[in-house]
Amino acid sequence: MTFPDPDRMLGCLLGGAIGDALGAPIEGRPIAEIRAKHGAAGLTEYSDARVRAGAVTDDTQMTLFTAEALIQASIRERSKGIGGAAPGLLQAAYLQWLRTQGEEFPDQDFGGGWLFAQPEMHERRGPGKTCLSALHTIAARRRPYVPVGGIEEPINDSKGCGGVMRAAPAGFPFSPRVPGGVADCRRAAFAMGATSAALTHGHPSGYLSAGVLAATVWGLLRGADLADALDAARTVLESYAGHEETSASLDAAVALARDGAALTPERLETLGGGWTGEEALAIGVCAALAVRDGAPADVVRRALRLAVNHSGDSDSTGSICGNLLGARYGTAALPGHWQAGVELRRVIVQIAADAALEFGPDAPTDPTTDDVPMSWHTRA
Repeated sequence: MTFPDPDRMLGCLLGGAIGDALGAPIEGRPIAEIRAKHGAAGLTEYSDARVRAGAVTDDTQMTLFTAEALIQASIRERSKGIGGAAPGLLQAAYLQWLRTQGEEFPDQDFGGGWLFAQPEMHERRGPGKTCLSALHTIAARRRPYVPVGGIEEPINDSKGCGGVMRAAPAGFPFSPRVPGGVADCRRAAFAMGATSAALTHGHPSGYLSAGVLAATVWGLLRGADLADALDAARTVLESYAGHEETSASLDAAVALARDGAALTPERLETLGGGWTGEEALAIGVCAALAVRDGAPADVVRRALRLAVNHSGDSDSTGSICGNLLGARYGTAALPGHWQAGVELRRVIVQIAADAALEFGPDAPTDPTTDDVPMSWHTRA
């Protein structure tokens, strides 16, 4: 078992942001309208129709808050020798995100890390209604580090895609420091992905889809092929109660991906609109699997265009597809002009570097005391 590849971690975050930015201007637009405006091939490059070319949405914002919270959780565990803080830190991080969206809620002490301090994070970018309502419920209790929602005690019955679209970084940790073998680490990644989503989305299809994405990313970052990583994640999925809807959606996605280059937006839409967790995951997975021939950069380009050109939640399906492809191939496969033009690139690169350091083989320690340096505590 190996540590996650640093370039693939960056690829996962950048790929997700690129897919998010590519799909955002056409989110919810009928495919006929997309073709009428952009041509028979649909949207093929960034557009300024929504905010500005390359602009991301809440999908990327919340993904970055997920990554930072998990870095903080790992630092705390290494420093104190005890785990279990991740759910509370994730919840507090999502409350920080809620504040960046200009939402008013009762004052509470949820800290504020490096990410919250970045001014470009403080832009409202189409936040999902379920995320907003769940986080307002949490904020009303004024206990930011005590999780309200969870798999055992659902906060609601939502299966919206707002849980899965932010879950990819849950596949970053869980390397040799975790007791047990590969299967245990993959299961831990799945559980963390599901837990992160269940904070705001209480339906099994809302949080199990997030578990699948996290566990698949976990395998990709450690060198697995996409089909193999997905199969392994699905084995974990089937051990959870309420998995049937997500499993059926993935069955349909894998079957449809066999169409390969012949796959059309109309056929892709038979998987749904991507508004729910299992549908968004299925569309992202299908697009990533369907494009098989060509150099990695060509595969990524065609797959992301396929993932966003449909009548549904194009930014979320593009983000999930980008997470998977970036984790599979790394940054060299992401088209350079898309990397250069995507919003928050500087922030994404820094968060990925921090994750690579904390989750890698040489996490920061003081050489004289073996303690975690205070500078690293405050940096995260």
